[in-house]
Amino acid sequence: MARGRSALVLGGIAAVGLAISLYLSANELAGTAPVCLAGGGCETVAASQYSHWFGIPVACFGVVFSGALVALVAAWWRASDGRFLLAGYALGLVGVVLELYLVYLELFVINAICTWCMAYGATVVLGWLALLVVQRRAGRAVGEG
Repeated sequence: MARGRSALVLGGIAAVGLAISLYLSANELAGTAPVCLAGGGCETVAASQYSHWFGIPVACFGVVFSGALVALVAAWWRASDGRFLLAGYALGLVGVVLELYLVYLELFVINAICTWCMAYGATVVLGWLALLVVQRRAGRAVGEG
């Protein structure tokens, strides 16, 4: 896959995650629950003691995370510097570990599923897997050249 297409896919996944986390952050900061897509667990998750870390809504960390990924992908695309891609991969790995923890909390501690949170988590995992594929292809291209 050409670097331009790879950047478009990676940036698109991160942008979707950014949009979801902005929506969740706006709701949290406004003191409202997100409109739940199915099941009604969004209100329960948003009202839980786990919805804030250090007094900051968890969704705000998602905004920073996804915004950083968008910036790293854009920098990689513009500069063609694999270090940006590697940084995105490393950040994505941290995101996947945190998402596993958050899903554990939803399933086994809060006992409610927020579909928006799960959708955001899907962008984190899918983005990290896509970064893994692109990173490996970029590494092979460098080694072959």
